[in-house]
Order: sequence, then C-alpha cells, then structure tokens
Amino acid sequence: MEEFRRSYSRLCKDSGAEPQEAVLKQLHDLREGHRKNKLDLATQSLSVDTCGALGKLLQNDILFSMVLLSDCMMSEEGSKLLIQGLCSNTVVKYLDLKGNNLRAMGAEALGKLLRQNKSIQSLVLEWNNLGMWEESFSLFCEGLRANTTLQQLDLRNNQINHKGAEELAMALKNNSTLQDIDLRWNNIGLLGGRAIVNCLSNNKTLRKLELAGNNIPGDVLKAVEQAMDHNLDRQVSLQENQNRTYVLSKEVQNLKEEKSKQFLNLMDTIDKQREEISRNCRTSAVRVSQLQEALNERHSIINSLKAKLQMSEAALALSEQKVQDLSELLTTAQKEQINLSQRQSKELQLEQQEAADRESKLLKEVASSNERNMLLRSQVDELERKSKTQQERLFLTKQELTNITSELKLRLTQAEERLEMEKRRFKQSLEDSENLRLKEVEHLTRRMEESERSLQERIQKLETVRISLEEEVNRVKKAILAERSQAEEEMIKAKSQVRLEMQQRVTHLEEKIRLISQARDEAQEYCLQQKQAVTESQTKNNQMSLQMEAVRRQLEELQKEVRDKEQEKVAEVNKVRVELQEQIGHLQAERTAQEGLKEKIAALERQIKVMSSSHREALLDKESENASIREKLRLKSAEINRLREEEAQRASFLQNAILAYVQGSPLGTPNPDK
Repeated sequence: MEEFRRSYSRLCKDSGAEPQEAVLKQLHDLREGHRKNKLDLATQSLSVDTCGALGKLLQNDILFSMVLLSDCMMSEEGSKLLIQGLCSNTVVKYLDLKGNNLRAMGAEALGKLLRQNKSIQSLVLEWNNLGMWEESFSLFCEGLRANTTLQQLDLRNNQINHKGAEELAMALKNNSTLQDIDLRWNNIGLLGGRAIVNCLSNNKTLRKLELAGNNIPGDVLKAVEQAMDHNLDRQVSLQENQNRTYVLSKEVQNLKEEKSKQFLNLMDTIDKQREEISRNCRTSAVRVSQLQEALNERHSIINSLKAKLQMSEAALALSEQKVQDLSELLTTAQKEQINLSQRQSKELQLEQQEAADRESKLLKEVASSNERNMLLRSQVDELERKSKTQQERLFLTKQELTNITSELKLRLTQAEERLEMEKRRFKQSLEDSENLRLKEVEHLTRRMEESERSLQERIQKLETVRISLEEEVNRVKKAILAERSQAEEEMIKAKSQVRLEMQQRVTHLEEKIRLISQARDEAQEYCLQQKQAVTESQTKNNQMSLQMEAVRRQLEELQKEVRDKEQEKVAEVNKVRVELQEQIGHLQAERTAQEGLKEKIAALERQIKVMSSSHREALLDKESENASIREKLRLKSAEINRLREEEAQRASFLQNAILAYVQGSPLGTPNPDK
C-alpha cells in the first residue's frame, strides 16, 4: 500500500501536478486499516491528473479487488482516463461509479471497459446520465453484449429512454452471464418495456430485473416477473440435471472401481490357485522322488536275492557233483555200506526238499516285489493325470477370465453409447420445443400487431370522415366479428395442433416403454445388465419430466383451452404413473425370479432396491409438480378471464365513446333548413 501511495505521488509530480492531500490521507488510512484489498475514494473530488495517475496505477495493480469511486465529481476527461486504466486490470471485481455525472465520453469508455476487461463482476452506475446520448449509450450496450464476466449491473437514475431500452434489450439477447440488472427510475416507458420483454425470450441467465418508476404498464411488469421466474426455474432444473449427471458419473465410477476390485480379487484367487498348484507339484515331485528311492531300494533287494539264488544254485551244483562222487564211491562200496548209503540218500532228499522250499519262497518274494513295482507305477501315472487335469483347469480359468473382462468392456461401451444417444435425443427434443414455442409466440404477436394497426387505421378514418360515422361503426363491428371468428378458428386450429402434438408424444412415450420392456427382457438373459437398464429407465424418466415441463411452458404461453389441456395432462401423468408402476413390478418380478443367484447378485439387488426408492421419490416429485402445474393453470385461467373482461369493457367503452362522439358532432344531427 505504501508503494502504491509513493507511485501515485511520483506520477502526479511527473505530470506537473501536485498530489491531492485528501487522496494521500485516504490511502494512508487504507494502509492502517484491515481491508487492504479495497480502494475507497468515495466522496473525494478527483482532478484530471489524479484520475490519470490512478488509471495508470490500476492497469497492472494486483492489490485491490474493490474500487469505490462514488460521488467523486470527476470530469469527462478524468473519468475516461480512469476507466481506460481499468481496461487491462485483472483483479478488480467490484467497481462503484455512482453519482459522477458520466455522459457521452463516460458511456463510450465504459463500453470499451466491458469489451476488454475480464474480471469485473459487479458494476454500479447509479445517478449518472448515460442514457441522454443515444449513440454513446449504444456503444455501452455493444460492450455489454460482448462482455462475458459481468453478473450485476446498477443503472438506476440514468435518463434511459425507450430507444436506450431497445439497445439494452439487444445487448441482453446476446449476453449469457448477467444475472442481476437494476433499471429503476428511468424513462423507459411502454415501448422500452415491450422491447425488454421480447428480449427475455432469448436470455436464459437473467434472474432479477428491477423496472419500478419507468411508467411501464402492470401487464408488462408481470410478464417480466414471469420471465424471471421462468429463468430461475430453468436454472434450478439445470442445476438439478447437473447434480443428477454428477451422481450418475459417480455411480459409473463406483461401478468401474467395483469391477476393477473384482478383477483384482479374481487375479488374486488365480495367483493363489497357481501357488497351490505349484505347491502341489512340488509335493508330488517330492513324493515321486521318495517313491523312486523306494523303488531303487526294492531293486537292490531283488538284486541281492538274485545273488543269493545264484549262490544257492552254485551250491546245488557243487552238491550234485559231491553226490555223484559219493554215488561212485557207494557203487564201489554198496555191499559194505548199505546202511550208510540209505542214510545219505535220506539226507540228500531232505536237503533237496529244503532247497525246493527255499526256491518257492524266493519266487514268492520276487512276485510280491513285482506287484509292488506295478502299484508304484500306477500311482505315478495317477499323479501325472492329476497334474494334467489341474493344468487344464488353470487354462479354462484363464479363458473364463478373458471372456469376463471382454464382456465387461463391451457392456461399459454399450452403456456409454446409450447415455450419449439419450443425451442427444433430449437436446434435440428441447431445441424442437423451443423453436415451436418461439414460432407460435411470433405468429401470435404478429397477428395482434396487425389487428392493432387495422383498428388504428379504422379509427383515423372515422375521425377524418365524420359524415359516414354510422357506416364506419357498422364496418368496425363487422370487422371485429370477423376477427373474433378468425380468432376462434385460430383457437380451434391451435387446439387440434396441440392435441396432435400430445398424441404424438403419447405414441413416443409408448415406443419408449416398449424399448424399456425389451431392455428388461435382455436383463433376464444377462444379470450384469440390470443396473444399466435401471439407469436407462431413470434417464428416460428425467426426459419425460423435462418433456412435461416443456408442455407446461407451451400451455402457459398459449393460454387457451386450459381445462381440456389440464385433463389431457392429468391423463398423461396417470398413464406415466401406471407405466412406472408396471416397470417397478417388472423389476420386482425379475428380482424374485433371480433369488437362486443371491450369492452372485446380492450387490445388484441392493442397487435395484435403491433405484425403486428413487422411482417412488420421482413419482412423488411428479405429483407435486402436477399440483403446482394445476395451480398455475388455474391462475392463468383466472387471468385470461380477467383479460377478457377488460377487453370487453374496453370494447364497450370504445363503442360508447364513438356513439357519444357521433351524437355530439354537428354532422351527426340533421339540419332543418335542408
């Protein structure tokens, strides 16, 4: 702040002028105060040099976000220099120029400021004379048209006439950021009020418009209030739609997170299965090695037995040789040793029996060892078969995992495409309804203007031609009757057109319901698509609610045949309610039919319950909206009746005035001399 004060005094000295003491004192007070982001020079008379210095300082200033310069008695040149300095500022958000008698140059500088500055959000221009010079005020309006940041504008007591109001209305048509504008205590009048009302059909962001003290009729002020209420409702609905889209995007993100978690869990289970399989393979390998060792031991035992058999056979061969030797010896000494030979024969027989027994025992052991070898080989074959089956199962699980991931990706892409298609349809329906409404309003306004012009021309003819007053009165009556008949025909045509539109919308809704039923049938085949079908039904319900709002706007603008349209609207709402109840019943039936899959679809059933509760809340909201629509329609019908009574009173008053004028004119009374 001290640097700002020093630079101010330096710039004043460079320009050859002394800095104002009041400004220096105010800057010193601001330095000691708490609000250091606020430049308050209100009620300080600022010279041209001071304004030029402040403009140069505010070009690149980053301290002040609020600049208060009300009642500073600035000249045209000083205000221009100060506003030019603010054109390149990027920090100031609030600017107060109240009571500075800004005129032509000030309006032009403000227009340039609004075109170039991108930070000011609130601008106070109360008690100035911006509207006295039409060309300068048109430049100001052009700057307002090009501005994209200003939200609040105060133009009270600025001498704005109906032409300035028309320029301001043209600017408001293209401005999409201004939310609050105050035009009280000007000279806008009837024509300016109508221009502002006509521009409000294109402006959807303005929420508050003050027009008191401008000699504007009450019906125009009511139209402005209705437009403001309409914009407010529109912004509320847009905010609700944004919240709903945010909630839907969050749900989609949660779904993606859940699917990723499921995928990770599945991968973890697969890893665990792989670890178990590797563990089983290791254990089987260890068992196979143990069995191989056992087989090797058995083979060593068999080899030892074979060696024993060979040794026994060799012993048998030696014994046979010994027997032969003994037999030779016995033959030579048979006679002497008969007893000994008999004993030896017996011993030989016993030895042969023992050898045979030993051979049979050895053969049995060999057969048992062969059987054990066969059992071990069969066990090895079974283990190999089990490992092969486990590998096949692992391959099948991998294939199932790839199939599941591909199906999930396809379903996600289908859901996104359906959401985009529904958004496009919704935008197209909104644009069509807006275009139809604008065309009907323009057609009715043209007809009303043509009828007013014809009436004015006829009244002028009546004033100019006093002799044919009675004939002209009859002609005016005939013209009024013809216009009434034309108006009745137009009303009948509008009725038929509205009925056709309502029938088309009913067929469109039936087609949508058919599509919903098809989606339900698909959900029976694919359990994982149930949540997508529920979200589609929710988006379609939102579209139906938006279409009902569009129908309500058309009914408010047409203001004809209110009771018939109300009955049709009630019937349509009842149909929609019955259809929604049927959809909820279908969802509950599907949920009961899938109780056998509770372990896999538990999460989906909870989501279906949540969506059914949201459907009920939507139905309650629809009923409340229908009640509000009925109340508004009742008020509109009362207003239409009041307008008809006023028109009838005006027509009777005009007829009485014409008759009184005819009777009081000198040409209306017959001349006795003639």
